[in-house]
Amino acid sequence: MGNGIARIANIAIFASGAGSNASKIIEHFEQPEQSKLGKVTLIVSNKSSAGVLGIATQHQVQTLIIEKEKFFRGDGYVHELQEHYIDFIVLAGFLWKVPATIINAYPGRILNIHPALLPKYGGKGMYGGVVHAAVIAAGEKESGITIHLVDEQYDNGDIVLQAKCIVQEHDTPDSLAERIHFLEHLHYPKEVEDCLRKLLKAGV
Repeated sequence: MGNGIARIANIAIFASGAGSNASKIIEHFEQPEQSKLGKVTLIVSNKSSAGVLGIATQHQVQTLIIEKEKFFRGDGYVHELQEHYIDFIVLAGFLWKVPATIINAYPGRILNIHPALLPKYGGKGMYGGVVHAAVIAAGEKESGITIHLVDEQYDNGDIVLQAKCIVQEHDTPDSLAERIHFLEHLHYPKEVEDCLRKLLKAGV
């Protein structure tokens, strides 16, 4: 990794749930132009029942199930990531905080998406419907997504992109989530691509 990406970048997606963002990213890098830049080669999940594992099977992507003790108190599975020649990590609905061992191994190479406009409605426990409910309860007029690099604090790294949508008067967490998911699927794959292009150009 220290010598830069001299080949098609191997992407690992960390996910805990159904995997709709993972699916969009995998499909994005299966397109002819993007496939020359990167490929999703590993899906990492902390849940053996996660829907994202079925998506991995459909696309013939290898999977890795992780457990809490080794992730937080061991080497963070850095050895396994290196065995898969992973160059870049994408968090797509991954609910565990990424430990310093992984952040140090992949500096500037871990991207996350948050379903609100950070720095509002971020931090520990703020994910999914909890975020949307908080946005609505606060009477916000708009919400959106934040794509950012990952550091050692929750939802704190440098922001790469924010995209907004209106919070409607009669919104529920579910109805707001639909518009947030649309923004996620629209923007996240392209931002992963753009980050890889910048790394390649910089020779990082």
